[in-house]
Amino acid sequence: MQQDAFADRRSNLAPIPFEADAPFLKIVGELPRELNGTLYRNGPNPQFEVPGAHWFVGDGMLHAFHLENGRASYRNRWVRTPKWLAEHDAGRAFFGHGFGGKLPDAPADVTDGGVANTNIIFHAGKLLALEEQHLPTEIEPGTLATRGYCNYQGRVAGTFTAHPKIDPATGELVFFGYNAAGPFTPALSYGSIDASGRATRFERFEAPYTGMVHDFIVTENHVLFPILPLTGSKERAMTGRPPYAWEPEKGAYVGVMKRKGSAKDVVWFRTEACYVFHVMNAWEERNRIVADVMQFEEAPLFPHPDGSPTNPEKSFARHCRWTFDLAGNTDRFQRTYLDDLTGEFPRVDDRRAGLKSRHGWYACANPRLPMFGALSGIVHVDGNGRRLGQYLLPAADTISEPVFVERSKDAPEGDGWLLAVIWRARENRSDLAVFNATDVEAGPVALVQLGHRVPDGFHGNWVGAQ
Repeated sequence: MQQDAFADRRSNLAPIPFEADAPFLKIVGELPRELNGTLYRNGPNPQFEVPGAHWFVGDGMLHAFHLENGRASYRNRWVRTPKWLAEHDAGRAFFGHGFGGKLPDAPADVTDGGVANTNIIFHAGKLLALEEQHLPTEIEPGTLATRGYCNYQGRVAGTFTAHPKIDPATGELVFFGYNAAGPFTPALSYGSIDASGRATRFERFEAPYTGMVHDFIVTENHVLFPILPLTGSKERAMTGRPPYAWEPEKGAYVGVMKRKGSAKDVVWFRTEACYVFHVMNAWEERNRIVADVMQFEEAPLFPHPDGSPTNPEKSFARHCRWTFDLAGNTDRFQRTYLDDLTGEFPRVDDRRAGLKSRHGWYACANPRLPMFGALSGIVHVDGNGRRLGQYLLPAADTISEPVFVERSKDAPEGDGWLLAVIWRARENRSDLAVFNATDVEAGPVALVQLGHRVPDGFHGNWVGAQ
């Protein structure tokens, strides 16, 4: 169902209508002195409300919590994309009903320049706001001013994932894009940016069908592209039907490619319909690839092609392990749920990205409530998905994606903190919570208190002091 999530003022999904600077924030507890840097968060925050608009298409707003020597400050800014600027100058919305859908009274010469609302990463000296239908938008780290699109000296074009992966050994950034040959096309792009910021690879290839590919899988030597049946259709979009819809009869595919190989050598594995927004981590074991994901039986937040809703009983994600036998005589892969707990937004110690890891974390949800807007705690798991700890919030409070920060560059895996933004429902404001990453059950060691709320959003990352 295409929910008007922003209209529910009882949740923390509604946008805030202002930009603010808070130079000295109250701290409950004591911030670890080793935490010197900035947590950047991104999420939808539409400049103008459009009734019926999907949560995913709101303008991006960045939230920056700067921590230094036990002190904390905050700043938020909209990402000033071409779309945001055009609407700001006009004082009204031009887009909003669907994915790239222009409102009937919008000027003919206004084009959608994206919303940059999903993730924010730091790579090769650049802070980049990301969403999946446009190039990265460069952001000035201190002021959060928008610098404009980054196309890597013209060597990268088209769509760019909100979930690129940074190789911890080489510093290489690996990325992909769907709809790579235009809206609602089955083409995918794949490329890489080296540690100095130079584009070293960019190519395109065809997927089995057009799907929404939010995340992908990267190991030391392989890249995997999940093509899952949340399908895109230009014909549906042009006739007023759902641009993206759940079509389980198409089945699920995952393309496996060697990182040093070619797109023409992609091998496709198959399984029954399922959906995954986010990957926790993946690694290689001899001739096998193992990937831990948060898997839904049916994609949430989207209808069937005829507009009828999907089954809410199947629209909850659980920690699941995918296993691919590269030496086997089958094009099928195995899927095994590791827990029955509802959750989303998985993270690991990024120094183990693409390698076997012993620690993972994700936000857990109350299974009696809708999937999004109900994330109410943090779970710590070991390398086999076994729960090592869990922290639950007071009733009605919600929590963001937990971001891991290592204690030091040479600290053991998992030795550090988790940073997550909590909405205090009764007070209608937010805290930045700092947890000991290996003892989440003990609760936050420090709370940075804001006077206003940070709306529930998508993703963030920590950038240490340079």
